[in-house]
Amino acid sequence: MRKFLIAAFAVAFLAGCQSTETQSPAPIEEPAPGSAAAGAAAGGTAGGATTSGVTTSGIGGTAAGGGLSPALKDPKNILSKRTIYFDYDSFVVKDDYRAQVEAHAKYLQTTRAANITLQGHTDERGSREYNIALGQKRADAVKQLMRVLGATEIQIETVSFGKEKPKSDGHDESAWAQNRRVEIIYVGE
Repeated sequence: MRKFLIAAFAVAFLAGCQSTETQSPAPIEEPAPGSAAAGAAAGGTAGGATTSGVTTSGIGGTAAGGGLSPALKDPKNILSKRTIYFDYDSFVVKDDYRAQVEAHAKYLQTTRAANITLQGHTDERGSREYNIALGQKRADAVKQLMRVLGATEIQIETVSFGKEKPKSDGHDESAWAQNRRVEIIYVGE
């Protein structure tokens, strides 16, 4: 119960820190293909321990020889999902991605030798400086949630690329939705 209250406080705090940029918000978007949210829509639960029929039990541990777990690359395992998408001008982690963030936090908690880099990205709208700051806020929001869920400070590094490394080169809402993201990169992979 205490962890839930801490997580709720962190989410509420981060929601209260949103930007006041004057551009109109984008319409509500569908989950990106291959995302945890899309998996939840296909039959798993976004907030529970199952996504697309794959349970998060057995997440921890490392491969023989001390390397990272093969579960990180298994497309049937939630740990293979490494992208968290955000709404326009927002750095609030959506409920659709909670199970994914929880799974990675649990893996980090049970595999203390594992380290990650959270790369924050934005769409092309706004100034370079604004987008670097927003990308950093997104990466920091995911980091804070992972820390509340059991990962340690030293396991997680954050970096912002702003609008400099788009996933999609388009100039419409579909492309922008793919670019508003945080990518989870495991060190040594």
